[in-house]
Amino acid sequence: MKTLNITVEQMKQLQSEEYDLIDMRDSVAYQHGFIPGAVNISEDKLMESMDSLPRDKKIILYCMKGIISEDAARELTEKGYEAYNLEGGYGRWLIESFKEEKRYEEIERSIQKKFHKEIMSRFTKAVKEYELVQEGDKIAVCISGGKDSMLMAKLFQELKRYRKVNFEVVFLVMDPGYNETNRQVIEKNAKLLNIPITVFESDIFEAVYEVEKSPCYLCARMRRGHLYSKAKELGCNKIALGHHYDDVIETILMGMLYGAQIQTMMPKLHSTNFEGMELIRPMYLIREEDIKSWRDYNNLRFIQCACRFTDDCTACRVDGSAVSKRTEIKDLIASLKKTNPYIEANIFRSVENVNLSTVIAYKKQGEKHHFLEEYDNNSSAMQK
Repeated sequence: MKTLNITVEQMKQLQSEEYDLIDMRDSVAYQHGFIPGAVNISEDKLMESMDSLPRDKKIILYCMKGIISEDAARELTEKGYEAYNLEGGYGRWLIESFKEEKRYEEIERSIQKKFHKEIMSRFTKAVKEYELVQEGDKIAVCISGGKDSMLMAKLFQELKRYRKVNFEVVFLVMDPGYNETNRQVIEKNAKLLNIPITVFESDIFEAVYEVEKSPCYLCARMRRGHLYSKAKELGCNKIALGHHYDDVIETILMGMLYGAQIQTMMPKLHSTNFEGMELIRPMYLIREEDIKSWRDYNNLRFIQCACRFTDDCTACRVDGSAVSKRTEIKDLIASLKKTNPYIEANIFRSVENVNLSTVIAYKKQGEKHHFLEEYDNNSSAMQK
């Protein structure tokens, strides 16, 4: 039986016209980054698209770790195609794509010049408008390894360079049980971007791996708790997370459609479990499409999801039940935007323009209030 696997180096030696490259991951993973020249055809669509695949060229397939794509390459081979699996998948290619180079100065210039209006100005506006950074702060800038938190770290470096207030930062990375590839990508990107990271380890992925009900929710809460704890240990009074404008509007809609409540992702919060600690979101006004543009302009590649659940390539397998609620909301907003270009801004502003006199009930500090409590009093006041 012929060898199905092809190495990254062997693929580099081929001319691009000699093969078609197919990325089998889901569309969300593909949008976070892909091998140049690859087309996105997920596992469930691949066999439906078989008739359109070339029989006169090699077909090279990859998923995250080269597990699902190896099965697909074998199936295509049995049907007469010359198909190969990229050994190690996107993860292996990502590691081997890093070069020893000093590019951080030009990356910083892109923030200062090309993306100043879309990114740096909105960052400083959020810091000022929501009073996120104050004199004497020591902020733990929490880096997960994705595009958002890595950019946030660079923006804090820029803010510190031209600061009007004195504050300190620690670039904090928690390893909750990353596989070797994800850990390497984070460390290599930090070096490339000249971000002096402080790494500490936990066993969170191990703790939630067997949890059947809401493992992602539990994981997120545990990760935040560990970050607060480590940040406080390092003398910090704030942790900064990389949530952006699109996260905010998606959270608003998710709360309404799936949680039956009106709420938003706040730009800052006092911790209820760690006295004196505060959470801030300085990327609050930055659009995700601008973050992607910055990433692509600088030819940067970050991890999408370092979750333990994706280590066996289960993330490559997509069906209707596997689509996250956040992805559904992203698609809904994109659909609504086709007929109303202001839809995103309207969603964002809706929680700034709440008229309590037209709300049946609301909660404040955990206590529920009903419009009938003041209904008769309001009527008497109007009659006077």
